[in-house]
Amino acid sequence: MAAQSEPPVPMLERSFEVVAELGPLEDHGMTRAGHRRIIPVTGGTITGDFTGVILDGGADWQTVRSDGSIEIDGRYSARSDDGSLMYIRAQGVRSGDPAVLEALLRGEEVDPAAYYFRAALTLESADHPEFERSLYVASYVREANRVRYVAYRVT
Repeated sequence: MAAQSEPPVPMLERSFEVVAELGPLEDHGMTRAGHRRIIPVTGGTITGDFTGVILDGGADWQTVRSDGSIEIDGRYSARSDDGSLMYIRAQGVRSGDPAVLEALLRGEEVDPAAYYFRAALTLESADHPEFERSLYVASYVREANRVRYVAYRVT
C-alpha cells in the first residue's frame, strides 16, 4: 500500500503593488441588494511582476452590511509598459470597529492595523496568461482619495 502524501502548504509570494486613485463616493442608498455604494477608479499605477497604469473607468461596487462592514467588488483594467492589458477583479471585505470605519469614510488617516481589508483577486490577460494560472490575495490600505494594496501569489 502506497504512503499517503500531504498536500503542499500554501505560501505567499509578493507579486505586485497597486495604487488606485478614487473618485467621489456615489451613495445609492438602500437597494434590493443592500446599502449600495460605488466608488469610481480614475487611474493609478501597478508595479512589480506587472508594471503599468490603472485605467480610468473601473469602480468598486460596495455593499455595506448592517454591522458597517463592507463587501468589496472592485473591477478595473491596467495597461502594462509593453501595451498589454490586464483585467483585475477584487472581491473581499473591509471591517473593523464602527468608529474606525467612520473615520475611513471621512477620509481620515487610520493605521491599517486598526481595520481588516483583504481581497481575493482574479486576473485576466491574453498577453500574460501566467497570471491566470495562480490565485492571488491582497492586503489593503485605504487613504482619503486612493487605495493601496500588495498582491501576493498563493504558491
